[in-house]
Amino acid sequence: MSLDKLDLWLQARIGQGGAATDLSRLDGFVAAIVAGPVSMDPRDWICPLLGVAREAFDHGGTVEFAAISAVAVRHNVIANTLSTTPQDFAPIFGRKPNGDIDAGSWCSGFYAAIQLNPSAWAPLLTKDGIESGLLLPILFHCVDRNGRPLIPSAPTGAEADMLRRSAHTAIPAAVELTRQYWMPTRFKTRP
Repeated sequence: MSLDKLDLWLQARIGQGGAATDLSRLDGFVAAIVAGPVSMDPRDWICPLLGVAREAFDHGGTVEFAAISAVAVRHNVIANTLSTTPQDFAPIFGRKPNGDIDAGSWCSGFYAAIQLNPSAWAPLLTKDGIESGLLLPILFHCVDRNGRPLIPSAPTGAEADMLRRSAHTAIPAAVELTRQYWMPTRFKTRP
């Protein structure tokens, strides 16, 4: 399944329980899985991402299996890019009707992946320490379950509009720095 077909499939399934409602949100979610603190079984993150049952992994030839395969391919592309040429990492951001880049859906997807294991992400979600700034360009676009900004002290008005218009330029570096932050513990050799 191509990414364009995957995007159409996701949009047709809105409301069926998957975290991904469009390709941009899916891409942010997958980027968080790649850059995050722990390795996860693909079923543990792809099923909630797509809103498919675990058994969908066992039945090749279905549209759900094609979507799972497309997600796995995107995961591998992101992982390979961040491992070999991180400067080439290019998130799939949405576009506003006027053509401007809209990073909001991508950031919401990234945050949805964090919510799979918030305790593992806790060191980057606390207000203590310089590490908490790594996710700022991403979390700036996110809201909690009550619709409140995740960053309560975030600027508002014209300053917020300017930051939203330019945040997409800082997000690729934020993802790579986040990946680098977790590498010593995520890939620690076990005795």
